[in-house]
Amino acid sequence: MARPTLRVIPLGGSGEVGKNMTVLEYGNDAIVIDSGIMFPANDMHGVDYIIPDFSYLTQRPHLKIHGLIITHGHEDHIGAVSHFVEAFPRVPIYATRLTAGLIKVKLSTEHHALIKMINAGEPFTLSVFNVEPFHVCHSIPDCVGFAIDTPHGLIVHTGDYKFDNNPIDGKRPDYARLASYGQRGVRLLMADSTNSDKPGWTPPEITIEPAFDKVFQQAKGRIMVATFASLISRIQITANMAQKYGRKMFITGFTMREYVKLAREINYLDIPESILGDANKVSSYEPHKVVMMVTGSQGEPSAVLSKLAHGRHRQMEVVPGDTIVLSSHPIPGNEEMVYRTINKLIERGANVVYDPLERVHVSGHACQEEMRLMINLTKPEYIMPVHGELRHLVQHGKIAVECGIPQDKVIFAENGMVVEMDKVSVRKSSERVPGGYVFVDGSSVGDIGKAVIRDREILASDGFLIVNVNVNKQTGDVLGRPEIISRGFIYLRDSDDLLETIRGAVLDTLKTNRSANGKRQDVLQESISRTLYSETKRRPMVFAVVNEV
Repeated sequence: MARPTLRVIPLGGSGEVGKNMTVLEYGNDAIVIDSGIMFPANDMHGVDYIIPDFSYLTQRPHLKIHGLIITHGHEDHIGAVSHFVEAFPRVPIYATRLTAGLIKVKLSTEHHALIKMINAGEPFTLSVFNVEPFHVCHSIPDCVGFAIDTPHGLIVHTGDYKFDNNPIDGKRPDYARLASYGQRGVRLLMADSTNSDKPGWTPPEITIEPAFDKVFQQAKGRIMVATFASLISRIQITANMAQKYGRKMFITGFTMREYVKLAREINYLDIPESILGDANKVSSYEPHKVVMMVTGSQGEPSAVLSKLAHGRHRQMEVVPGDTIVLSSHPIPGNEEMVYRTINKLIERGANVVYDPLERVHVSGHACQEEMRLMINLTKPEYIMPVHGELRHLVQHGKIAVECGIPQDKVIFAENGMVVEMDKVSVRKSSERVPGGYVFVDGSSVGDIGKAVIRDREILASDGFLIVNVNVNKQTGDVLGRPEIISRGFIYLRDSDDLLETIRGAVLDTLKTNRSANGKRQDVLQESISRTLYSETKRRPMVFAVVNEV
C-alpha cells in the first residue's frame, strides 16, 4: 500500500509578517508549528488583532493533531495560543522553559492546556513525526528551530533566527547541529525570510549597549524605553544601564510586569530587587532617578506609549525633559502609527530617540549573508521561504538560487496553499484551504468579516447620513419635512443648500414610488446616494427610514 503524501500547509506568516502558523499533515496525523497574532492594518478599524484561520483543522474531525510545537515566545508566534486551546483543548503544547512560562502567563484560568517542556538537542516523537529542537539566536532567549523527521524525509524549520556570535545570554548558535542535518540530508528547508532584502549580517544584540549608555549618560529627566513585553534581552540591557547610572526601574503594563516577574523567577533576567520600583509610586521619585519600561513601540492605541502621546494616560503625562527610547523597528504596515506617535511625543516636549538616530534597536532576524550560511550548512534539496511578505519570500528564493538550489526546487507558498511531499518530489498542489484573517474585536472572535471592515472603512472616511421620513399609509404622500441626520459627512448647519437638494430627491423619489412593495426604502437609499455623489463626489453610508403612518 502506497504511503500517504506529506502535506505542508502554512496558515499564517507566509505572505505577511505575523500570525505564524504551519501544519504538517501525514494521513490523519498532524502537528502544528506556532500560533501567533498579527497587528491590524490602519484601515482595519476597531480590530484589536488578527489570528490564523483554524477552520481547515476544526472541520476535519478525523485529523488527529498530536501537538502544537512552539519556536519562541514572541506574540507573532504565541499570541493566538489561547484561541488554539479553545478550539483544540486536548492538544498538548511543546515549548522551551521561557516560552512555556510566557504561554502560561497568557492563558487564563479558563484554559486548561497541557504544556510540556522541551530542550534544544532533546528529540521527542509525535506519532510519525520525530522532532528535534535546535537552539537558534533571536531577540528573546530560549528560541529553537525544529528538525522534523517525516516518512518522506527531513524537514528543517528555522523559526526566527540570526547568527549572533555574542548573544546577551551567552548561548551561541548551534552550527554543528545545523551542519549535521546537512550531512544527513535535508529534504525541505523552511526558513525565516523577514530580512531577505537587507544585505550583510544582522548586528549582535550587544551592539546597542553603547547607544543605551549614551542615552542614560545624557538624559537629564525621566527615561522611558518602549519595546515589546517579550523582548527580554532589551529589558536586561535597560536594567544594566539603570544599575550603572543609579536609576530606579519601573515596569508598566500588566503583560510586561508578568513577563519580567516570570523571567526573573526562572533566571532569564538578572535584575536586582533593589533597582525595581512600584510603578504606582513613580511620581514620588526625582525625574533623573527614573527609567520606565513601557509598551506601545508599534503605536498601538491601547498601549502606554500611545496614551502618553495623546495625553490619555490616567496617571502620567509626558513633560519637557523626558527622553523616550523606541527600541524597535516598525512592523511593516505600522509605520504610520509609529511615526504619528513619535510626532505627538515630540509635540509634548519629549526627546525621542529611535533608530536610525541612534542604534537603540537591532533586528532579531537573519540578513542575506546569514541566509546564505543557513542554506550552505543545511544543504537542502528544496527550500520553502516562510515568515515574510511575498516580496521577502521571493528575494529569499533568489538568494537560494544563488547558493545553487535549482529554481524549480524553490517553493513559494502563501497562506492556505498546500505543499505536497513524497519520495519523488516536493511540489505545490492545486488545492487551497482557508488561510485568511480572523479578526478579534474585544471578546468577539471571527464575527467581524470583510463586509464589516469595509463598512467601518466607509464610516471612517466618509461618515454616514440618515433620512427619516413619514408617509401616508393609504396614499403614499409625504407627511412633513424629511428629517436628516449626519455624522462625519457634513456639518448640517453650514449645508442648507445640500440639505434642500437631498429633501428634493427624497420627495421626487417617493412621489414616483408610492406603492409599499417592500423596496421603497432601498430605492430611496440608492437615490440619495446618487444625489450625494453627484453633489459632493463622496459616498457616505446612507440609511433611509420610511415610516408609514
